[in-house]
Amino acid sequence: MNISPIATVRSCFGSKFAVPRQPGLCPSAWGRLVFHPEYRSPEAVRGIEGFSHLWLIFGFHETVEQGWKPTVRPPRLGGNQRIGVFASRSTFRPNGLGLSLVRLEGIDMTAPDSPVLLLGGLDLLDGTPVFDVKPYLHYAEAVPEAAGGFAGDAIARLPVEVEPGAEVDFQRLPPRSRAVLLEALSLDPRPATRAEDSERVFGASLCGCNVRFMIRDGSCRILEITPAEASGLNA
Repeated sequence: MNISPIATVRSCFGSKFAVPRQPGLCPSAWGRLVFHPEYRSPEAVRGIEGFSHLWLIFGFHETVEQGWKPTVRPPRLGGNQRIGVFASRSTFRPNGLGLSLVRLEGIDMTAPDSPVLLLGGLDLLDGTPVFDVKPYLHYAEAVPEAAGGFAGDAIARLPVEVEPGAEVDFQRLPPRSRAVLLEALSLDPRPATRAEDSERVFGASLCGCNVRFMIRDGSCRILEITPAEASGLNA
C-alpha cells in the first residue's frame, strides 16, 4: 500500500527542540491543518464540527530517513535504559508514523486554502505531513483504568521564570504565545542523557520567536526572546 500526505500542519513549534513529547502536555499549543489541494473539499469535513478532538496519523518527516531501531532509550527512563521500539513512542519506527490526539477548535472556511482545521493542544512540528484524520470517540477510546507501564506517572514540571532582560519582549507576545512558552519550557526539553550543566544556554523556536533559556537551581529561566527568521505561527 502506498500512502501520501493529505495535509500539512502549520504549528507554533518551529523546531523539534522543545516540542512536547506527547499531545495535551502543552494545552495552549495551536496549529492549522491545511489540506492539500485535491482534498480541499467542504464535503470532506462535513460533520467534523461536532467532535471536540481528532486523531491525526502523521509522519516523523525529520527523522524517517534515519531508519528504525529495534530498541530505543525513552526519555521517561532518563535515556539510560533500552526498551523495544514497539513499547515506546519513539520517532525511529519502521514506517515513521505517529498518532496524535488534538483538540478541534474550529474550522476556517474563509481562508484561500479552506477548509482549514484549527487545532489546539498539539505536539507536532511545523510542516508535519498528515496522512489521515479521524474523530475521537470518548465512549470507546477513553480507558481511565489503563496501565501506563514505565510512563505511568505524570510528567514533572519545572517552574519557569522570565529574566528582567526578556520581560518586555515576553509581555509583548499575545497571551496564548506566552502560555505556550511557559507550558513547553516547564517540561524541560533538554535531552534525557544530558550532562548536568547549569551554565549552558539552550534555544528553541516557539510561536515565531527564538527563545534562549537555561535550567538552573531546579527552574527554567527565559533569558532572551527575539523574532525567528523561520516562519512560524503567532497568535
